[in-house]
Amino acid sequence: MADRRALVIAEPGVIALQDAPALVPGPGEVVARPAYVGVCGTDLELLDGVVDPAYVNYPLVPGHEWSGVIEAVGPGVTALAPGQPIIAEGIIPDRVCAQCVRGNTNLCLTYDEIGFTRAGAAADQLLLPAQVVHPLTAPSGASRGSAATVSLADAALAEPAAVAWRGISRGQPRPGERVAVVGDGTVGLITAHLLRLYSPADLVVFGQRPDQAGLAAELGATAFELAPPAAPPGPFDLVIEAAGQPAAVEGAIALARRGGRVVLLGLAGNGVTAALPIDDVVNNDLAITASFGYTSAAWAEVAGLFRAGKIHLAPLITHRFPLEAFPDAYRTLRAGIGPRGKVLLEVNPR
Repeated sequence: MADRRALVIAEPGVIALQDAPALVPGPGEVVARPAYVGVCGTDLELLDGVVDPAYVNYPLVPGHEWSGVIEAVGPGVTALAPGQPIIAEGIIPDRVCAQCVRGNTNLCLTYDEIGFTRAGAAADQLLLPAQVVHPLTAPSGASRGSAATVSLADAALAEPAAVAWRGISRGQPRPGERVAVVGDGTVGLITAHLLRLYSPADLVVFGQRPDQAGLAAELGATAFELAPPAAPPGPFDLVIEAAGQPAAVEGAIALARRGGRVVLLGLAGNGVTAALPIDDVVNNDLAITASFGYTSAAWAEVAGLFRAGKIHLAPLITHRFPLEAFPDAYRTLRAGIGPRGKVLLEVNPR
């Protein structure tokens, strides 16, 4: 490949599709060919220049939600092969700091992330450390199972699925419980889809947009309600907040039963606070925890769920655009009209 297309945000407010030199993998690296790239609210924030500068290097190639195939492997890479469908962690852990050694790769002391500090997947090629790659099938020639049927379009949502899965693990769901998800965006709906694997007695999504009710039902929710009311129809054993708004946090706490658990996933912005009803939290003996991003372990488990055919996110993909139509993709996401699922860029669709 003489060159490649890459979507580049040169600086806040300036985005264009450019030609760039072809990539060659070095030792321990792979070059992937992205098939599908998700566009999310964070991508809009990167374009608008409102993401904390400590976590962004301009110019940047966006694209932290993606799936694709391996195009080439570098020296020393033996467990991966060209043509193999893959997903990959976005946060690149150093594997040696104290947090990584404990398994907390989401808290790695060296921050490096695809689509933020290093080039993302909105391009014909993507350079990756082999250590963060998770195969969706065995290499060519090896034994193959049901993984051959994994949809790369579905797998493009592996990143938000890993975020949701790690948060779910913090909540420790049990079969037969009443479970609520506060938030009707991508992470909230994927959280509901994954929670169904635990066979809850009730799985209710609370959101702000009635148009999302159909998507919630298709992804496994037993009911959809508008944002938590003043008198909640709970109590719920487990409540996962995935909206990133003060009212959502306050509503999630109100929805939990006495002795219940609350997990906070949403980011609201630096300095944003929510009112904490201290006596209610203490009197109700609530366990409140939070989850940031994902760990390598969560990614490995999500890859396994895809290979096992337990994740089906096609209903959530409501819009698709070729890479060159990125302005339409960004406008569609900004408009938020009608059912709002995932907007995908088709880079090299399969």
